[in-house]
Amino acid sequence: MDRDICSLSLSRNRTPADNKPEMPDQPCQCVPFPSRLKILYLSGYGSKPGSMNSLILKAHGHTVVEPDLPDDNFARSVTIAQRVFNRHQPDVVVGWSRGGAVAMSIDSRNASLILVAPAWKNWGTVTIVKPAVLILHSPHDDLVSIDDSRELLQNSRLSQDRLLAVGADHRMIDEAAFVTLLEAVESLSQTSEKRQAA
Repeated sequence: MDRDICSLSLSRNRTPADNKPEMPDQPCQCVPFPSRLKILYLSGYGSKPGSMNSLILKAHGHTVVEPDLPDDNFARSVTIAQRVFNRHQPDVVVGWSRGGAVAMSIDSRNASLILVAPAWKNWGTVTIVKPAVLILHSPHDDLVSIDDSRELLQNSRLSQDRLLAVGADHRMIDEAAFVTLLEAVESLSQTSEKRQAA
């Protein structure tokens, strides 16, 4: 692909799932969203800070805090995430895979949640999610079934329209997944702007 991540369109037109954007070599000129958000990004098992999704969110003008969560201790990961949440008071928490289970386990107060292929059945004990949630999950995920996300919404008595079926696989690093994540954050940004204006 010969364009950088900042040029990803926020249109509803999706490209084929096998188009994977590459990180640009040079910083890109991005059009910032109307209101920039502070985001706590919780990555998955085996992932370290500097994930593709967090870099994309930063490239689009958002402040992203991404703690290094230990793979070998879920309870410690939750403690670290809660401490970072308390210190930074983010507007939104994005949790990917195991990070989604961590996000569900912290007291996120008024922050919205965006869960990306949340592996809540594999880690932790939380089986419901709060109403201010949006879930992105690939129907082709062979590690965490999209049915787990459907069940999570059902357990939480929330509408299935909070689940967006997008992405080529569990990694969620294809263009359609990136664009949908950015659209989700943009919608939260506009909601935040309206709250501040009221």
